[in-house]
Amino acid sequence: MHTKHNTTMTRTDVHSSPPSSTSPPALPTVWLGKAMFHAVTEREAIAHVMSELDAGRGGWVVPMNLDVLRRYEQDASFAELVAPASLFVADGMPLIWASRLQGTPLPERVAGSSMILTVSAEAASRGRSIFMLGGDEGVADAAAEVLRQRHPDIRIVGTFCPPFGFEKDPAMMQRIRDILTAAKPDICYVALGCPKQEKLIVELRPLLPATWWFCVGISFSFVCGRVKRAPRWMQAIGLEWVHRLCQEPRRLFKRYLLVGVPYAVRLLAGACRRRLASRPR
Repeated sequence: MHTKHNTTMTRTDVHSSPPSSTSPPALPTVWLGKAMFHAVTEREAIAHVMSELDAGRGGWVVPMNLDVLRRYEQDASFAELVAPASLFVADGMPLIWASRLQGTPLPERVAGSSMILTVSAEAASRGRSIFMLGGDEGVADAAAEVLRQRHPDIRIVGTFCPPFGFEKDPAMMQRIRDILTAAKPDICYVALGCPKQEKLIVELRPLLPATWWFCVGISFSFVCGRVKRAPRWMQAIGLEWVHRLCQEPRRLFKRYLLVGVPYAVRLLAGACRRRLASRPR
């Protein structure tokens, strides 16, 4: 476990910018089965987040890849958990293909592993602060150092890697609350995997209502190079999962091949059926 933060921990600290009472602007949406996605590009998503920060409103970004979408459709408790999120983006080419097949195309893939870089760049240019929560031991610090090298003006106000089982330890949960309320970040990346990161965000959001929260999974490891991302050409044609499977075959075999591929086939087939059903007769 590693802790690094730049402020004194106090339980009574609150975010300095109260949320605005004005409603945020509506964004275009697309439905894939039971799930709603915001039809935005990565640039548009970042612009929305920054605009909301300027208005004093916090939020929560859920990059929904194939596995998260499957969980959302098959687990009602998970769907209820993430329902309060502010921005749902499609983090996977099969989702983009399905949206096109059904005739309601999403503009592009918006990957959490890409947004951690682009959001950080924009935050640095605007003086917005960032906290990095989660990841394996030492990974958040290593990723933070990479971001500081790329953006010397970036404001990373802390990192924290909670130990395994932290969610069952009331003292550790309180420590996380104290660290975050002391740091008061504008943006918090949570890298704990699904659904642990989503559950923690639901727990922490009321403490920092003007903060924007990002589910970023394994992205800290991508940023610091501990895990290699697929080449861009593999990302573009939807084969990033093959690259990940080759890196971690034991851990990902069942998730990708036994569960993910059949679900992707059903998703695309369902999109085709919806397209055919919508045609005038």
